[in-house]
Amino acid sequence: MLLRAEGREKRPVRRAFLRWAGSKKKLIPRLEQFWNQNYSRYVEPFAGSACLFFAVAPTKAVLGDNNRELINVYRVLRKDPERMHRRLIGIPRERDSYYRWRAKDPKALDAETRALRFVYLNHNCFNGIYRTNVDGNFNVPFGSKLATYLSRQEFVGCSDALSSVKLVAGDFEDTLANVTKGDFVYLDPPYAVTSRRVFREYGKKPFATDDVERLSAELQRIHKLGAHFVVSYADCKEARVLAANWNSQKFLVQRHIAGFSDHRTRSFEWIIYNMPTPH
Repeated sequence: MLLRAEGREKRPVRRAFLRWAGSKKKLIPRLEQFWNQNYSRYVEPFAGSACLFFAVAPTKAVLGDNNRELINVYRVLRKDPERMHRRLIGIPRERDSYYRWRAKDPKALDAETRALRFVYLNHNCFNGIYRTNVDGNFNVPFGSKLATYLSRQEFVGCSDALSSVKLVAGDFEDTLANVTKGDFVYLDPPYAVTSRRVFREYGKKPFATDDVERLSAELQRIHKLGAHFVVSYADCKEARVLAANWNSQKFLVQRHIAGFSDHRTRSFEWIIYNMPTPH
């Protein structure tokens, strides 16, 4: 297990530890304007790759996700990042190896090997998509463009960032139950958009309009507690309803289509928040 120096400063990790469909990595310069270290804690209930968390490096945080395999990855990474990195780079990055690892039943593996499998598949699958079939088995094919692994030092940096984090595996309400006055809450939920094709899985079912209603109720509760929140969401009817109650910004973003760099589209995105607009 990695032994850390006492009092080591947490430094921002600018490269995401995981690839993640729908990641807000390109929005970090805009999103981090809302954050400052005076907040009591950073809370994120739809963690995914947690790119904003790693970028702002809070001293205290709560990260949650309903993907239990993902939360297991963060627990294992926190415990021994150097061992995870060493084992990861020892696995061949080729098609046959990929499908052998994909075929492994995670329930039959120990926590460390389950986490290793997740990270390996994430970096070698098509477009960093996490998708399972009706039986709950990961079914994304091998990718033609493989993501670069973070360095050993970056693995250690991610582990340091996670050192004092409370990790929650469950529904977003389970994570938000931890919110108290003075917290900063960042929410990047799956999109409940029916008019166009977007990645919108939330566990074994799509993120739906009733989930958006639950989310809206949670925003009201967070506000009454005296905490601040920032929500990022695709432009759609649901986003416009949320934005009507709070401060908001609407702006154009450029996205890759299906992971191909020569196919791009532009679309609107919302940032919705209950604090003064940063300057």
